[in-house]
Amino acid sequence: MRNPIHRSTGAGAVRAATRGLAGLCLLATLAACQYLPFRQEPEMTPTPGYVTDLNRFEAFIARHPTPEAFRTAYPDVLLVLPGDIATKELRFNNSRYFADMDEKERHIVGGRFR
Repeated sequence: MRNPIHRSTGAGAVRAATRGLAGLCLLATLAACQYLPFRQEPEMTPTPGYVTDLNRFEAFIARHPTPEAFRTAYPDVLLVLPGDIATKELRFNNSRYFADMDEKERHIVGGRFR
């Protein structure tokens, strides 16, 4: 009479456990891929004039565009980046956006109109 413990440690059981472990590793790898810091450039048709649709603008900024993408999407809005020199005039028409950049200063992560 064989010991039931030995029966579960046979070659077939080892192969099944290996397949199961490989499957779990594959699932974990695929799940981790969605959190990679890969950013696509936000695609947006140019919006002439100043910003009037703040919801659309905030959704655009939430996708963390580059300054180039911002200037393409809003060609009539003056983009002021950290370190840029700007006048102290007060504007109420959303025509000048002071951007906050990410730690590598590649993408806009927020900001305000002034």
